Amino acid sequence: MTADTGSTATEGPGSADARDGTSPTEPGPRLARILNDANKPTLLMVGVTVLLFAALGVATPDFLTFANLSNLATQVAPIVIVGVAMTFVITSGQIDLSVGSTIAFVAAVSAEMLVAGLDSSLVIVLGILSGAAWGLVNGWLAAYQRIPPFVVTLATMSVIRGVALLRTEGFSVPIDNRLMLAQLGQTDLLGFSVSAWIALVVAVLGAILLNHTRYGQYITGIGSNEESVRRAGVNTRRTKMLALVFTGAAAGLAGLLIAARLGSGSANSAEAFELTVIAAVVLGGTNLFGGRGTIVGTVIGALITGAIANGLTLLGMSPFLTPIVTGCVLILAIWLNLRGRDIADLASQMLGRRAAQ
Repeated sequence: MTADTGSTATEGPGSADARDGTSPTEPGPRLARILNDANKPTLLMVGVTVLLFAALGVATPDFLTFANLSNLATQVAPIVIVGVAMTFVITSGQIDLSVGSTIAFVAAVSAEMLVAGLDSSLVIVLGILSGAAWGLVNGWLAAYQRIPPFVVTLATMSVIRGVALLRTEGFSVPIDNRLMLAQLGQTDLLGFSVSAWIALVVAVLGAILLNHTRYGQYITGIGSNEESVRRAGVNTRRTKMLALVFTGAAAGLAGLLIAARLGSGSANSAEAFELTVIAAVVLGGTNLFGGRGTIVGTVIGALITGAIANGLTLLGMSPFLTPIVTGCVLILAIWLNLRGRDIADLASQMLGRRAAQ
């Protein structure tokens, strides 16, 4: 089955060069061809990331220190983990607004289970499974009951956090720092936290799943033209439901890591987290309307959102600026998502003119 991903057909060798009279070895046309493929939005964000890191490095010398970059990696790890799963959801033409609430639920309930004496290994498994269970509820309602994912997850966002608040009465549940889960949040490997390494593994696995498996092809095809994929014999409802299960499981893992890092589980944690994740995913180049997704872009988007928050802190700015900046970044992400290709086209044309001179 070949999913309709909306990509253009590949031309024969040298066909483009024959038309414009340029050699394929010339740097201008070669770079122009790179900018003309599906990586335009991601490549644009690479440049933005470099400029942002350079600007913050000049504004505050502490930003580019190894200690701060290690701290930044820890801060963005949950965004990357959930963002990878969210990439599949958005690429398939869906959305999940309940991930922040799922994180809070898993963090709070996992802390309660540890206080009750359950083993850390069992708590980790149960935490991820409970997140996946909420994702299954979302997926069943959205895919099989045909309720729009936006409506479903908006409702469960309130329900899930409400259940967590009901159980904890709004109080944080401390985690004994001698327990394995707590140690997980305090352990470093080669200068980076375990959370950062886990996020890297999740990103690599997500990239393989999206780009090199049939499931990834189905996800992309569904986002481009669900009906054509369904007619090809693919169970599109199950495929879409699994994407939401993935985000639930990823949110469960992120909730465990956040609780481990903070040393407590709180039903009030991860508020507005879903906006940060969506901003990171869309900023990285994933099409907000489905049909195109990029895991590398999601990681870059997470670094951008994390670097902004980190830089504001180092500059001594008010922490209340963070949600304002996050909202602005989300608007920018959507604008670039819609206009990023036009910007890259303009850059490509300029490179082509220079090469022709």
